Amino acid sequence: MTVTIKDIARLANVSHTTVSRALNNSPLINDKTKNRIKQMADKLNYTPNVNAKGLVTLRSYNIGLFFSTLNTGTSANFFYDVVRGVNMVIKDQYNLVVKSIDEFESNYNRISSRQYDGIIVMSQTRSDRALIEHAISVGIPVVLLNRAAGDLHVGNILSDDLKGAYQLVDYIIRNGHRRVAIVEGREGFQSTIQRKNGYLEALKDHGIEPNPKLCIQGKYDVGSGYEAMRQLLKEELRPTAVFCSNDDMAVGAIKAIIEADLQVPEDISIAGFDDNVFAAYLSPELTTVKRPIDQISREGAAMIMRMIDLKLKATQEHAMSSVEHITIESVLVIRKSVSTITPA
Repeated sequence: MTVTIKDIARLANVSHTTVSRALNNSPLINDKTKNRIKQMADKLNYTPNVNAKGLVTLRSYNIGLFFSTLNTGTSANFFYDVVRGVNMVIKDQYNLVVKSIDEFESNYNRISSRQYDGIIVMSQTRSDRALIEHAISVGIPVVLLNRAAGDLHVGNILSDDLKGAYQLVDYIIRNGHRRVAIVEGREGFQSTIQRKNGYLEALKDHGIEPNPKLCIQGKYDVGSGYEAMRQLLKEELRPTAVFCSNDDMAVGAIKAIIEADLQVPEDISIAGFDDNVFAAYLSPELTTVKRPIDQISREGAAMIMRMIDLKLKATQEHAMSSVEHITIESVLVIRKSVSTITPA
């Protein structure tokens, strides 16, 4: 049976208004009464009904988590890490509503401040700009994850993918590899662009001319990594190392190498990006870049909650003028999938 505020009020011999105020830390209730009511609520396993609460406060108690698309380019591991990170922070204070931006077909009139107290956008392409601008125009605080906000007046948290990719490719080259291929991510994604730029900068700094035949477009899924590697294996001078723009594609690449009766890293070195949960359990263990997506998601959830609180306590203009921008460093994770060779 669900415990309600009225149940607690009856047992505590106070009004349900007193219980509500105590649970919400109202200064109108003394600390002794607050503690007694909170202890009673804990013993009864009381859980606040955020939907009912919203009817009283004219708030939705919903936080929207928007992905550019859930059908293409969003791997299961990436999706899980983002949702888990946000949920760890909001807990039972808000409902989490997960949406795909492309389902709105550029008609954002369904998005209003009565539906969402705040929105977190896990950005994958700049095509989400129209949604963000609409949310701002109707007074919804927004936190943008995964790409730089530019002139958008929103909270912003991202990792430095360019630097992470540069460090990885630099490490590969310093281990003697000169023919280094890249399997790129989904075309148009900001992460794809940043990771390729890091790859190109590392080649340039080592005096290596980029070879278009060693740059293969992928889609951030296992299958595209597999097909890209099969294509690279057909080259007369095949690469000695391949940088896959995420770990999922690295898995596909390893499968293609094994099917060709070759070995990783003895014949071809493989590296990934993201440091997904399985990267350390592959054989060989995958050298990759840890992009702390769980941390980015937790920080994003904490930031949107601060922005919502600020909006409630101040004017909308003040809330929007106090946005934060945070960059979280990516970390090179060296394991066993990249060998050291003597350059030919």
